[in-house]
Amino acid sequence: MSQESVTVERMGGQVALQREAAFKLIYAEVFAEPPYREADDDVTATFRRFQTQARKSTFLAGLARAEGGEPVGMAYGYPLGAKTGWWDQLIEPVADDLRREDGRRTFGLMELAVRAPWRRRGIARRLHETLLGGVTAERVLLNVHPESAAALAAYRSWGYRKVGETRPWDGACLHDVMLLDLRGATSRPERP
Repeated sequence: MSQESVTVERMGGQVALQREAAFKLIYAEVFAEPPYREADDDVTATFRRFQTQARKSTFLAGLARAEGGEPVGMAYGYPLGAKTGWWDQLIEPVADDLRREDGRRTFGLMELAVRAPWRRRGIARRLHETLLGGVTAERVLLNVHPESAAALAAYRSWGYRKVGETRPWDGACLHDVMLLDLRGATSRPERP
């Protein structure tokens, strides 16, 4: 299971919908683990949103597969629209300039996950770079569970910084809101 035996495919929403079962398999397995502990109902709700999100013309996804086609990792997101509610969910409000959106300024990274047997092989970084390789946004925004030490360490090493905290859905624990500035970043993802 070397890094070389894993391929990462970048796709738009229509292709992602055709491969929904692979995305769902990865998501269900990864987010059943601590600290997430998501159940079947959570996965069902996530993939109702996925079906809506993937229909956006700007939706992008990355899917990593091992030799033989086994799905091992995924990432997806889309640019945040001018009327996004993302910034409204922050516990402490941020400056208007930070929260200003126009449909092009910020790419919202909705999910990034790699199944346990393939972690620590650079696959998450490859998914991140492949997904963002063609993005023209100034920055990337994501929420991360603060007890997910590996995810936090990866995001920080890629240049993300914490800009706030949120409860992304009713009943959720606090999540860190992290931002990556893509303008002039030395670690800007390469185009695939």
